[in-house]
Amino acid sequence: MQYNPGWNSSSVNLLHVCAVGPRDSLHYVWSSIGAPAVLLVATQSPSSALRVNWTQLLSPSPAGAIWIDPPDSVVYSTAVVFTKLFEFSEAKPLGELFYPTYDLAEFSWDSLNHTLNHTALTAELSGVPATDPGGSFSNGSLEFRVTAYEAGGRDGRLPSLLHTADSSQLEFVLAGVAPRGNSSRFVLEVATVEEAGAVRTLQSERSIDDEYTPTIFEVLSLLAESQNGSTLGFLQWKATAYGSRHPRREDGIQCRAQGLQVASWTLPVSSIVQAYFGDSLGSTCTVTALNVSFGGEEGEVYQEKRYLSWSVLLGFGEPPRDTFSPLVISITAVALGTPLAMLLLGSCLVLLAQRRRYSEYEPIN
Repeated sequence: MQYNPGWNSSSVNLLHVCAVGPRDSLHYVWSSIGAPAVLLVATQSPSSALRVNWTQLLSPSPAGAIWIDPPDSVVYSTAVVFTKLFEFSEAKPLGELFYPTYDLAEFSWDSLNHTLNHTALTAELSGVPATDPGGSFSNGSLEFRVTAYEAGGRDGRLPSLLHTADSSQLEFVLAGVAPRGNSSRFVLEVATVEEAGAVRTLQSERSIDDEYTPTIFEVLSLLAESQNGSTLGFLQWKATAYGSRHPRREDGIQCRAQGLQVASWTLPVSSIVQAYFGDSLGSTCTVTALNVSFGGEEGEVYQEKRYLSWSVLLGFGEPPRDTFSPLVISITAVALGTPLAMLLLGSCLVLLAQRRRYSEYEPIN
């Protein structure tokens, strides 16, 4: 993990996470310059390196300020941008009442360097609106918590997402922020950037309940697919958020994904996305947007807890898929095996009883 590589100031945040393999390397570049975003680049060289022209990056025209060296080693690149946070409430009988939007590009962000943990491979990006007339953020903040992994496994906290060494987890947290209405619900707008030849699709997969995330049956994946149908990258999450710092099953908050579509607006200019993709961002690249909403029909969970966390896994290639856990396999085996064993045992006893009854008679000569 590298914080602001080649730059000594902590006035801005850029975190570089690199995973190196025998024949390739994967780059994750997280930043709060402009709207919070992550740049994902896969290369076919184990020695590829991130280069940043800081003077150009912090200028009004950052195009070309970020690149991978050597450039011809790049085989796939994409970006995910967290652009806006919406808040609305059910104002009956008038319907939904929307409040002024929180534009994340206009937030003031704390230095990420204070929370960087090189041992645990974690970092936290915390911010508040640059202007907050209503004082909603006077005792709260919006946070993005990043976790990188050295090996495959499962996260210890709910929703216990399954991960690989090539993936990273992001946790979106809204803590202590005062809602502006009764029964407020929040919606996070997520945008993705794909170069020509790749498209984003949203898929939902239903699975049986298991001990890792009780009562959650749906896993959603926002996939980047090539023209030949192969999966290039993914965002994956379970259809739940949580209303506690130490989430339990009863702290679950309903989570829904709505309206994946090509964005009709442009991304903020002063961002790492503009710095990497340059002029192609407005020409050959495709920007799609997705809204992720949190809260039930009445949205009262956040009103009571004033805490919201949502976890999503990001990575390259196919997303990890849950299989039947040993506990589920054991329970299934016992549930199915016990009646079968009893049936076989009963059949044997019946046959033995019949044979014994017939053996009491003498054969007729």
